[in-house]
Amino acid sequence: MKQIIAKRLGLLFLVVFGVTFITFLLSHIIPGDPARMMVGQRANEETLEQVRHQLGLDQPVWVQYFIYIKAILRGDLGISIRTQQPVIDDLIAFFPATLELALLAFFFALLVGIPLGVMAAVKKDTLWDHAGRLFSIAGVSTPVFWSGLVLILIFYGYSGWFPSTGRLDLDIHPPTHVTGLYLLDSLLSGDWIAFKNSLWHIFLPAVTLSYAQLAIITRQVRASMLEVLSQDYIRTAKANGISGPLLLFRYALRNALIPTITVVGLSFGSLLGGAVVTETIFGWPGMGKYVVDSIAYLDYPAITGFTLLISIGYVLINLIVDITYFLLDPQIKE
Repeated sequence: MKQIIAKRLGLLFLVVFGVTFITFLLSHIIPGDPARMMVGQRANEETLEQVRHQLGLDQPVWVQYFIYIKAILRGDLGISIRTQQPVIDDLIAFFPATLELALLAFFFALLVGIPLGVMAAVKKDTLWDHAGRLFSIAGVSTPVFWSGLVLILIFYGYSGWFPSTGRLDLDIHPPTHVTGLYLLDSLLSGDWIAFKNSLWHIFLPAVTLSYAQLAIITRQVRASMLEVLSQDYIRTAKANGISGPLLLFRYALRNALIPTITVVGLSFGSLLGGAVVTETIFGWPGMGKYVVDSIAYLDYPAITGFTLLISIGYVLINLIVDITYFLLDPQIKE
């Protein structure tokens, strides 16, 4: 276990280095002048050159890259051109909203995807299986922006059951800040009004974000369950009189989850990175909307900081997946 963790942490540094190199290279290939965006179009050349010197943009590219790496090692992701605040402070401020949305979407995906996959495998080639297959294909094929707009049209425009934007109504104060996750903070503080309102606001974005990953999890669980149910030890268990939920969940599902864990882990990483479109559609004040607004301003520090954070998240999620393998099957050695 210690060797696996050490190995994955070593890969973390390689991945982060690769991401920093690629994002830095792309930020210098894309047309645009960050200094000009910072000072404005009407600033004189003297002011422009002064800002370029402060940002190090008058240095050779390789010098700029080493300056960038040194800043990252200090935890300095630069100053946002749009907000004029340290990027790390902006990301810390917007991260709880994105994390809360991704966690609830992940919960929806597991809550629906795993039982639906098990049911489709047990009821193979029946109406349940065909319905689950159709549901999965629709989830993978439907663009997130389209499903989000349809949900807004139906549940906000026509029925008015759910709000379309924001985390809370304007007349409701946020709960006492503990974690930045409104649902959790409202529970900790006993603010049931804020809890109910924040749950109503997050429901549509979470369902929209979870649909594609839910479909992938369903298909993976079905395929894994079909393979496990055909194994000899399952037939032996049936011959010994073991059946029903005990057979499915203790013997079959436990082993079927081993290949599924990889998909589940990557799904959570996709939810964090894929929240960009969902947050933009629903006006959700998270990192996704923050980086979209930053792109319009050619805010390179904010864009590269967001990319770096998501990349680190992916590697850490893979580390958690590897550890989970050992918990589910101690016979795994690598």
